Amino acid sequence: MTPAWSIRLYEAADEVYWAVKLTLLWTAFTLAGGVVVGVGPATVAAFTVARRHALGDSFAAWPAFATAYRQGFGRGCALVLPLAGAGVVLVVNYAYFASLGPAAAAGRLATIAALIVLTLIAAYLLPMAVHYDLPTRACLPKALLFALTRPAASVLLLFICAAVAYAAMVFPLLLLVVAVGGWIQLDTWLCLRLFAENEARLRAERIS
Repeated sequence: MTPAWSIRLYEAADEVYWAVKLTLLWTAFTLAGGVVVGVGPATVAAFTVARRHALGDSFAAWPAFATAYRQGFGRGCALVLPLAGAGVVLVVNYAYFASLGPAAAAGRLATIAALIVLTLIAAYLLPMAVHYDLPTRACLPKALLFALTRPAASVLLLFICAAVAYAAMVFPLLLLVVAVGGWIQLDTWLCLRLFAENEARLRAERIS
């Protein structure tokens, strides 16, 4: 094995290890908050440390996560709980329409479309919330606008999300060990690059 391949293999293993650690942190702090109250701040904390990792910062994961969890508790609940609630309602609706058989095909398709839109909004909203200094109420419309104006990137994000979800369904152990952290890190990494490209384009437009 050449040195270059050895370095790449080490980097890949390090990213998998980080995804496992991020999944464990997210799970532990979600449970610590009683799941319903804990999932919001744990998710925002996970995206916060994922951003630092993507930017190459060196930090101790557990203290950094705990600090982000504590500081972003209210903001995390305000951002994530409405998304989670909407997701639960849509899943219940889909199960209801599925129980009605072929006669409710239109309802099932509409619910699937709504779930896709919700997933896409969440994929942009959470990295945006930890990357920019935005009021909580401004995150949702800006995330929606970004999703609508970046169709190619939006399709890519949905593809990655679907791939991670499919892998977790086929191999359930992945969901417990790496899927959550892997998705958060991939989503953050891609969104940071999209944000940087957008900022560069806006600067170029102002100059011209």
